[in-house]
Amino acid sequence: MKKSAKDRILAKITRHGRGWVFSAQDFMPTFKRYEIDASLKALCDAGTIRKICRGIYDYPSYSELLGQPAAPDLYEVAKTFAAKFRWSIYPSGDTALNFFGLSTQVPATLVFISNGPGKTLETAFGSIRFKHSALRETSFRLMESALVVQALREIGQENLTPDTVARIKEKFSDGLLQKIRRDIITAANWVQRAIG
Repeated sequence: MKKSAKDRILAKITRHGRGWVFSAQDFMPTFKRYEIDASLKALCDAGTIRKICRGIYDYPSYSELLGQPAAPDLYEVAKTFAAKFRWSIYPSGDTALNFFGLSTQVPATLVFISNGPGKTLETAFGSIRFKHSALRETSFRLMESALVVQALREIGQENLTPDTVARIKEKFSDGLLQKIRRDIITAANWVQRAIG
């Protein structure tokens, strides 16, 4: 018996695992738009997935400590929202420091520079602001590369310590670090050395 569109969409969601943030575009062109919309609505109504903001959903992780679904990763929300419109984005310096736990302040709004229009996303878990820019200063393929470079720029070469570099590196697997090293070849030499 052929599985329904909803069952097949759910199977794709569960394959990605808990914490996956996605939009309707992630199911195209395999499914028709009406099948996607109806399936996502039904899965939301059942509590299987969660709507974070218009057009963006997640398959929530569960916090054993809090005994409830965990908050979504707003960095993934920003990436997914930008991908939906084919924008390039990179984090502001403060946002990058926050990602690596190098800032003592928890920003009310995560700020990303974008080649799309200026826009603020309001979610129940925090705000994300996209500031328009021509993005001439970056050509990174990975947002993780931009996070690293923006954090290091914000800290500054003169204030960089081995402990800070270690905290940045521990956020990524060895495989992803290799990709970041290749991706930041256009960054300042001192930034490349720090991550190398």
